Amino acid sequence: MDFGENIDAMIKKFPDREKFNLSSQVLRAGDSIALNISEGSIGQSNPEFRKFLGYSIRSLAEVVTCLHKAKRRNYIDKNEFQRFYDDSYELMNMLIAFKRGVK
Repeated sequence: MDFGENIDAMIKKFPDREKFNLSSQVLRAGDSIALNISEGSIGQSNPEFRKFLGYSIRSLAEVVTCLHKAKRRNYIDKNEFQRFYDDSYELMNMLIAFKRGVK
């Protein structure tokens, strides 16, 4: 949940021309991480929940690609990129471990 909120705060610095492009894309992907975990956890079988965890992992990979784009376009500096990248790496490891633990 916090990761998505941090993404939301980050994109407020993006140029207005990105409102319907990169800003929207990274926000939707960031929010999708938590939303897929939530959706998959309710009334689903374990294989179905694992599928939704996979969607969360893919959304996080999409966020990382958007972070690279934002850095290359100078919307975020190297330090901010690194902070988000490190958070993404930690979250990715947690999601993968969680998915492995769901039998």
